[in-house]
Amino acid sequence: MTPAQSATGASTVRLMVLGRRLRDLRTSAGMSFDAAALVLDVTPLTIRRMELAKVKWKLPYIQTLLGAYGVPADEAKTFLALAKEANQPGWWHRYRDALPAWFSAMVSLEEEASLIRAYEPHYIPGLLQTEDYARTVLRAGLRGADEELERRVAVRMERQKLLSGSQPPELWVVMDETVLRRPMVAPDVMRMQIDRLIEVIDLPHIKLQIMPFGLCVHEGMYGPFHVFRFPHEEISDIVYAENLVGAVYLDEYDDVTTYQEALDRMCAQALPVQRTAEFLGDIRKEL
Repeated sequence: MTPAQSATGASTVRLMVLGRRLRDLRTSAGMSFDAAALVLDVTPLTIRRMELAKVKWKLPYIQTLLGAYGVPADEAKTFLALAKEANQPGWWHRYRDALPAWFSAMVSLEEEASLIRAYEPHYIPGLLQTEDYARTVLRAGLRGADEELERRVAVRMERQKLLSGSQPPELWVVMDETVLRRPMVAPDVMRMQIDRLIEVIDLPHIKLQIMPFGLCVHEGMYGPFHVFRFPHEEISDIVYAENLVGAVYLDEYDDVTTYQEALDRMCAQALPVQRTAEFLGDIRKEL
């Protein structure tokens, strides 16, 4: 499964929610994919892709389908208003020159999630990075000009605003001790980064656990990943796993459950949340 990645940077999750509702309206009307396709003079695959939020929605198409499904005028008006809003570009659209297409969907998932769980074996998670730390790690993988680097840093800083919003998601991260000890940034940058971590873990919606060196083998050794949960009953949890050339998005129950159970076991193996501040403080003294 891959969330919609439209050129407009529209809200992936909102379109997914509406897609499920559109599917339910079609089935309630007793119409097959083929029958709905005839209404629009398109292929059945187009209807399927609309319901899965894999294409940008054309509002006249939606209006025609709602009429064919017998949706009352007031309900159809509300649905169309929601579809129009979901089609609007997110804030990240203005950074489309600096964002890979496959990453835009991940930003949309962050924006809509009520719970974000993550495992990170290499870097401080992007949502918790200082600007100087972000600049250092982003430069390592960038061959472009300094202007592109600064655009990517700006995206990362903009993403962090969701943690200080009026309804921030709960963020729960398990991070390898390696992340804190790898000499990838200058000591002063790392000290400031650790200060940032100590500051944010006092917030009630942020939990950070450290996986110590002493635990040599654990399930997270395969690589970093995120698990997103949403405040919409229509949307199941989604796993995001990044690699060198793109990302994988998973929402099949068995796949997601495998990641969730692995993360649960890692949380049990990692240092308790209550010890994180002390552990970070000890590492800071060594820098």
